[in-house]
Amino acid sequence: MAARTCLAIVLAAGEGTRMRSARPKVLHPIAGRSLLAHVLDAIGETGVTATAVVIGPGEAAVAAEVKRLSPNAECFIQHERRGTAHAVLAARSPIERHPDDILIVYGDTPLIRPASLLRLRNATADGASAAVLGFRAANPSGYGRLIVSDGELIAIREDADANTTERAAPLCNGGTMALAGKTALTILDRIGNHNRKHEFYLTDAIEIARSMSLRAVAIEVEEDEMRGINTKKQLAEAEAVAQQRLRQAALDAGVTLIAPETVFLSADTKFGRDVVVEPFVVFGEKVTVEDGAVIHSFSHLAGAHVGKGVSVGPFARLRPGTRLGEGARIGNFVEVKETVVEAGAKANHLTYLGDASIGANANIGAGTITCNYDGAAKHRTEIGRDAFIGSNSALVAPVRIGDGAYVGSGSVITQDVPDDALALGRSRQVIKQGWATRLRGLKALGKKNRSR
Repeated sequence: MAARTCLAIVLAAGEGTRMRSARPKVLHPIAGRSLLAHVLDAIGETGVTATAVVIGPGEAAVAAEVKRLSPNAECFIQHERRGTAHAVLAARSPIERHPDDILIVYGDTPLIRPASLLRLRNATADGASAAVLGFRAANPSGYGRLIVSDGELIAIREDADANTTERAAPLCNGGTMALAGKTALTILDRIGNHNRKHEFYLTDAIEIARSMSLRAVAIEVEEDEMRGINTKKQLAEAEAVAQQRLRQAALDAGVTLIAPETVFLSADTKFGRDVVVEPFVVFGEKVTVEDGAVIHSFSHLAGAHVGKGVSVGPFARLRPGTRLGEGARIGNFVEVKETVVEAGAKANHLTYLGDASIGANANIGAGTITCNYDGAAKHRTEIGRDAFIGSNSALVAPVRIGDGAYVGSGSVITQDVPDDALALGRSRQVIKQGWATRLRGLKALGKKNRSR
């Protein structure tokens, strides 16, 4: 299989007006990644040698996503919406290079598994000129049917065109297809638009292949793999399936999810061994959690690296650029962004650490903030190892707190603090003896005068 060349054609045209959104349909996300990203990921695991993505006119955002995800992929524009076969032929030039296999996949089917695409490739390697994925639908109404006879696919019949016998066929059309490269163009060029919509339907490829005495086969997969996304409801349903898959994979890998149904993962979330995730935790993109870490309830992580044995939360937020060293502690209502917290350091509650470096075993008291933004630019705060930052302190960046230094509670620190020094940046306390007694007396006199 590795020696066979393969062209993947992804049909990603369409603005998705039924999504009630200005965003192109294939750029809507599930599990932290666009629909298109999921499809391109699946394709990438099947040994394809070239990828073509067919987009609609004016869809620069889709083209940019393709370039970001798959720099070597080519984009082709379907200038007129004239059917699925017409869309495939927008990528005529790579088809003319006659790869061994051609995979045709829809950009709004994010749950397709690489193994299913490999089954399509295997079918063409075994001599089929066309292979189509089919599924048994819980409610087949509206789906096209795969008409199979003696183990071979002889036609795809649209629901509106099917007779009673054809509607009883068990397999519905999933749309995803493979064509043998040597006969693909011949078949595609013979597809006509002799239908009610006067469009060129890719489904006609099967009967054309059969008319050429070529073999076609149907391959059954789970219904979830063939979920196409056209509405926000369908987007939410696909998200639910994706999350269930990700949770199961985490559990299989040894992660403890105390209430799996409440944890939301991204497709690229990485876990080490013996990780514990409590209920109601959200993982955004690009999160790695190393061995033995505990993520407590109601925490949100994105773009963060959590080291071994770290404790996060509850109610913590880790933003992109966060790196937590072994044994660090980030407690409740702590937000961390673009900050390295080295081994053993802790910020247990009510703290903002942004654009900072926190040395090993440093202690950050409650209410501490790094004042990293001056209205025009961001600046960094450096806190040395074994430093102690008293509660309710404001560290005005750029500033450095030395190793072993102390900052007194309630301080505003605007200058560097040397190693092992104590810094106080607050007003001197003033005590006025008897002041409270006099105040209460004045209040009592006022009440007596008002009651007269």
